[in-house]
Amino acid sequence: MQFEVIATCNTTRARVCCMKLAHGVTMLPTFMPVATQAAIKGLTPEQVESLGITLILNNTYHLNLRPGIKSLDEAGGAHQFQGWSRNLLTDSGGFQLVSLNKFTQITEEGALFSSPFTGEPTMLTPEQSISIQHSIGADIIMQLDDVVSSLTVGPRVAEAMERSVRWLDRCIVQHERSGRQDRQNLFAIVQGGLDPNLREQCLQAMIARKDRVAGYAIGGLSGGEEKDVFWRLIKQCTEMLPSDRPRYAMGIGFAEDLLVCVALGVDMADCVFPTRTARFGVALTFNGPLNLRLKKHAKAMEPIDENCPCPTCRSRTSRAMLHHIVTIETAGAHAVTQHNLVFQAQVMRRARDSIIEGRFPDYLRIFFRDYFGDQGYPEWCVNALRTVGVDLLERGEVPLIPGSGAKWEYSDSA
Repeated sequence: MQFEVIATCNTTRARVCCMKLAHGVTMLPTFMPVATQAAIKGLTPEQVESLGITLILNNTYHLNLRPGIKSLDEAGGAHQFQGWSRNLLTDSGGFQLVSLNKFTQITEEGALFSSPFTGEPTMLTPEQSISIQHSIGADIIMQLDDVVSSLTVGPRVAEAMERSVRWLDRCIVQHERSGRQDRQNLFAIVQGGLDPNLREQCLQAMIARKDRVAGYAIGGLSGGEEKDVFWRLIKQCTEMLPSDRPRYAMGIGFAEDLLVCVALGVDMADCVFPTRTARFGVALTFNGPLNLRLKKHAKAMEPIDENCPCPTCRSRTSRAMLHHIVTIETAGAHAVTQHNLVFQAQVMRRARDSIIEGRFPDYLRIFFRDYFGDQGYPEWCVNALRTVGVDLLERGEVPLIPGSGAKWEYSDSA
């Protein structure tokens, strides 16, 4: 990996970085679409690349089950298997300790899974997780971490954090033994739940291993915790993590979350949100999400967004057409998926451009004004951005929305 910080915001902690990996350059900050089964649902690799996307995420746990390591080895890795020529990141399987917890037992050796498909027991150790990711051939690979729900309290949180540090050491040894450090880059994952003290302990331990990892991820968040807690922990981590390494906030997908995290110093994020919400008929725009299933779109002949460069909007596929087929015909989901991925990419591209041009605080103010409008701003966003020098309310009072403040138009209306 070649990693260079090329611009920083004079007000916030946002930055623009160039990350060169074996399969090309990815500019940061960036959003990574999730291709769990080595495919972004509904899109071909050529379509994804044509959207300007240079880095996607595959799922280690699922690819180990199907198609399996033998098939991936025979194909020469997941790039060849799925026909993807750009950069690839794999998770380690750690998240499945939460998402599939009823199938899992945790020991110091590793995680004992029962396959959700066959019930067959499978032990995933730190060494095996790294070996699987070697077979996948991802440009960025993640350590196996002991993940607990962000709402977990008590001694289990400290246990998981401490075990994650020990498992990192085992992942490092396995990775270095392989001799693949020149083309596959190992990231550590900071754990510690919602406890700032545990987070600090984990940060110190993992920063001490800086010379043996290529980057850092912030894990164990975006799982239902209070947003006011979420952003404070993100800020704590980005302030301590080395400035010469990429910083990856795992599981972040809402546009407002992305921009707050970028302002706090995050470089990378991933989430199934934009693709999953597309399949439910929701299109993301800079004026807020549109639920295309609502009756008011039935006769709307304009595209989702007149100014959007995605194939769906460029071809002027109407909201009325999408209302007609979305959630019914697969073409509808595919069209909205392409739009949503371009929207996410635009959010981050505009952030990069504004950082380079010295106007990132203005970009934040314009984005929140347009995205939330008269509805009001999420209070947690206002609080978070104030800590890095941006006051969204300084140019006029706007109502504050307690809690998450997510903007959705799910109520049906004429």
